[in-house]
Amino acid sequence: MRADMLNSILSELNGTSADIEASGVISTDGLMMASQMPAELDEDRVGAMSAAMLSLGDRTAQELSRGSLEQVLIKGESGYVLMTGAGGEAVVTVMAKPKAKLGLIFLDVKRAAENISKLV
Repeated sequence: MRADMLNSILSELNGTSADIEASGVISTDGLMMASQMPAELDEDRVGAMSAAMLSLGDRTAQELSRGSLEQVLIKGESGYVLMTGAGGEAVVTVMAKPKAKLGLIFLDVKRAAENISKLV
């Protein structure tokens, strides 16, 4: 049932913007809890990469006195990967198109992460 609720939040998130191509809720140890991803994306790889980047981002923020980590943003020529904490146990990872309107996506992801943090 929890997975259904998480998937519902992700489905709503993906529906807020045509620029969002995929999303997932990943435990801090890299396990996919729920996802809305195209078949060609390997969920296990997305989970592992998200956990690794979040861990590195968290350590970087601490070491460089930037406070607690809020999000990690990666920009590649084919689009963005955005990771945001959802409580202490989970991460929301979103993949967006290269011309995405990031301000709106940041707001939508933050809202989704708040809802997810209540479930995990």
